[in-house]
Amino acid sequence: MGVFAQSVPRTLREKLYEINWAFVLLIILIGLIGVGMLYSVEGGAWDPYASRHSVRFAAGLAVMLGVALAPPRFWMGVAYPAYLGALILLVGVELFGVTAMGAKRWLEIGPIRMQPSEIMKIALVLALARYYHDLPQDRVSSLAGLILPLLMIAAPVLLVSRQPDLGTSVLIGATGMIMVFLAGLSWRIIGVGAVFGAAGAWAVLTYALKDYQRERIFTFLDPESDPLGSGYQILQSKIALGSGGLTGKGYMQGSQAHLNYLPEKQTDFIFTMLGEEFGFFGCMVVLGLYAILLANCVMIAGACRSAFHRLVVMGVASTFAFYVFINAGMVMGLFPVVGVPLPMISYGGSVMLTVLFGLGLILGAHVHRGAEPPKGAGLFG
Repeated sequence: MGVFAQSVPRTLREKLYEINWAFVLLIILIGLIGVGMLYSVEGGAWDPYASRHSVRFAAGLAVMLGVALAPPRFWMGVAYPAYLGALILLVGVELFGVTAMGAKRWLEIGPIRMQPSEIMKIALVLALARYYHDLPQDRVSSLAGLILPLLMIAAPVLLVSRQPDLGTSVLIGATGMIMVFLAGLSWRIIGVGAVFGAAGAWAVLTYALKDYQRERIFTFLDPESDPLGSGYQILQSKIALGSGGLTGKGYMQGSQAHLNYLPEKQTDFIFTMLGEEFGFFGCMVVLGLYAILLANCVMIAGACRSAFHRLVVMGVASTFAFYVFINAGMVMGLFPVVGVPLPMISYGGSVMLTVLFGLGLILGAHVHRGAEPPKGAGLFG
């Protein structure tokens, strides 16, 4: 307890001083790029996208700082209850969910409409981090130590895939497996898992995917086969990106976007719009900012004394990286279109709050990097 007390800032003022403000400024810069691009989406109008994005981003920043200041004991304590609650909400979506745009992903509780899959992204990271923090290192690669985390990952993946939401289920599954790997899983088990994973992917593609999901994959392989139907989004995205060249056509001068050839330009394809207006250099600047943010996450994880904080940071960072990687690859035709937004730039409240909440956990890990709570410590036991 002596090390814990001396290593961790105890007062609010000390915690505010310990916050990585350069990290916060980087987040704000990315968010402002999002505001600017959404302003361009409407041809120079704040409403409806840029104004709402600004308000949501400001509220998310406040949530992020609040999360960062909470003690690690609190997040360890709520990890399992948060996961169980998110899982119950996902079952609720299956039974009582609201259907919109052909998918049942939302749950209405009174005046509130929520997307439980977004809550699960954070809850799973916290639960796995708590599990591996308490698990003795020699049991990480044992069968007994592996069954529970695999079940914890599989349950939400299956429930989210039934909504159906292929992009989010892939994000949840990939993040969970990255955390299992980073916890210290042996390479022998990883190799066996890769073989079974490849067989499972083939089975899912052949038997489990719905017709429109399978069509997306075949369209990704050959978008020219249906240029006015299922291949339209990818082809228009490639045209817009290519027309931007090295330096772009200029702010609010993108013809493909502003003549409405580019679909969903405020959400899934906002990176394409950025490429058309600011070109290859503009895209590289934005990707560079994301890379700097992720590099900071890795450095923060390396400075943390506790396994809980290290795994939380790397779990959130992995989710963030998958967002960027899949969205950028999707609009360039490198991946199928699966509806994954660009974090803090695409329009959308649920994803914005999820991302900033997760970044708050990373900031909190930096603030409490000297903490090494004992195994089993937490608000609830």
